[in-house]
Amino acid sequence: MARLTRRALLASAALGAAAGAVPTAAALAAPRIPAKPPVADERERTLRRWAADTWRSIDAMTQSATGLVDDNIDGDLARRGGHTSPTNIGGYLWSVLVARDLGILTPGHARRRISRTLRTLETMERHEPSGMYANWYVPADGSLLRTWPDDGTTVVPFVSSVDMGWLGAALRVVANADPSNAKRARALLDGMRWDVFFDPDFTRSPGASVGGFWLEDPSRPEASKRPPLNGVGGPDVWYHITHHYDTAISEARMVTYLGIIAGQIPAGAYFATYRTFPPDWTWQESAPQGEWDRYEGVDVYEGAYPYRDMLVVPGWGGSMFEELMPDLFVPEATWAPRSWGVNHALHVRAQREHGLDEAGYGYWGFSPCSNPAGGYREYGVDALGLNPEGYFSDQERTDRRDGEPVPSYGDGVVTPHAGFLGMQYEPDAGYDNLVRIEQELGCYGPGGFYDAAATRSGQIARRHLSLDQSMIMGALGNILRGDRVRTWFGDAEARAALEPVIGQEEFGARG
Repeated sequence: MARLTRRALLASAALGAAAGAVPTAAALAAPRIPAKPPVADERERTLRRWAADTWRSIDAMTQSATGLVDDNIDGDLARRGGHTSPTNIGGYLWSVLVARDLGILTPGHARRRISRTLRTLETMERHEPSGMYANWYVPADGSLLRTWPDDGTTVVPFVSSVDMGWLGAALRVVANADPSNAKRARALLDGMRWDVFFDPDFTRSPGASVGGFWLEDPSRPEASKRPPLNGVGGPDVWYHITHHYDTAISEARMVTYLGIIAGQIPAGAYFATYRTFPPDWTWQESAPQGEWDRYEGVDVYEGAYPYRDMLVVPGWGGSMFEELMPDLFVPEATWAPRSWGVNHALHVRAQREHGLDEAGYGYWGFSPCSNPAGGYREYGVDALGLNPEGYFSDQERTDRRDGEPVPSYGDGVVTPHAGFLGMQYEPDAGYDNLVRIEQELGCYGPGGFYDAAATRSGQIARRHLSLDQSMIMGALGNILRGDRVRTWFGDAEARAALEPVIGQEEFGARG
C-alpha cells in the first residue's frame, strides 16, 4: 500500500530531533488551545452565576444518603428520574471538585460529598473480576436497577465500556485533586481492567473496544456467551458482539486512553480506529481527502471531510459531545497539536458556521440531548458525521443532499452543553451564543440552562440531565480556572503514556 509520510518530512525538518522522536509542540509552532482572554467583570460574574445555578440542579439530583446523583430532574428541580449510571456518578464527582474550586462549596463540604459517593461505590454490586460497574443503579440505595422506572420493563445488568470510561476519568481526577479521598479513589481505579472491553480479534488489528457485556443472559441474538476477554477471569458473560467502537472521533476513546495509561490496551488500538473510512468505501456521504501513514504498526488513512472551506475529521454523528467530551480531561490539543489541536478548533468553527450561516438558526451547539418535543434524540451537524443516515441539527432531519447545501433548514435544536464545550475554543463567540440562548430563547431556569431549545418553534426541553450539567461544570472548570480539569487528569503518569502516542499524528484536517 503506497503512503505519503508527512511525519517523516516533519521529522527531517530543522527540529534537531533524533530519528523517530516525537517533535515537540514548541518546535512545530503548533496551534494550541486559545489562551484564556482577560475576562471582563460582567462576563466572569455571568459565568460564575451559570456555574452556581448548574450546581444547584446537580445538587437537587443527588441523594444525600448515598451520594449518588440521579440521571435527570425536571426544570423545577422537583421530580427525579429514579435511575443513575457510572457516567452520572463520575460527572457528579468532577462537578463537586469544580464547585469547590469556584467557591460554591467549601473544601470540607466537597471532601465529605466525595467520601460519601466513594463509600457507596465501594459497596455497590459490580463485575468483580474486572472492577467494572453495570449501567443502571437505584440512586436511593445503590442497588442494581432491575425494573425500568418509566414503564416497568425488566433491566438485565449490562456493563458499558463508554460509561465506565467516564467513571474511570472521574476517579483519576479525584485521586489527583482531593488528597483526603485520593487513596480510595485510586484503589477503585486500579482495580479496573480496561482490557475486559478490548477485542483483539476485531477485524481491524490490533483490535477495538466492544460496547460492553451483560452479566446475565439477555436472550438477545447479539449476545454471545464467553469468558471475559484477555484473561480477566470470572464466570462467562454475554458480550455485545455486533457493537465495537471503531471511529477515532468518539466519546469511547476515553476507554482506550485509560487502557493505554494502565498498560492494558496496546497503543496501536488508538490508530486502529477510523479517522474517515478509506476513500474506496464509496458509500460514504462525503468523499474523504487525505493520505496514508503508519503509526505503531497500523496503517492509518488520515482522511477528512470537506465542509465549507475546511477539511474536518468527522465523528460518527457530527456532535460536539463526540468531538470534545474526552478533551475535557485529556489535554488533546496540547499533547497532539497537529491532530486534535487542529480538529477541535475546526469542529467548533464548523458547528458555529452551520448554526449561524448555513442553517440560519441564529444559535449553535448541536449534540445528543433532550428533544424539546419530548424524549431524547441525537443531534449533530450531518456534514461532520460518518453515519450515512446522519445526526441532524433540526427536527425535520434536513439532509445536505450529496454534500450540497440545501435551500432551508427547519426547527434547529441547540443544547447548552455543546455551547459550553465549544466555548473552550471560541471564548467570545461561545459566550455570546450562550447569553442569547439564555436571554432570547429563555432556555434557563432555577437549575441553570435547560437541556435544549428549538430555535424557531421556541419549544424548550425543561429538564436537566446530570451528564449534560456535568459537562457544563467541567467546561467551566477549564474556562474559569485555567484548564483545571485537564490538569487534574493529565498527571505525569497519563502524559508519559499518552503524549508519545497521540502526539505522533497529523490529521488531514485543515482550515
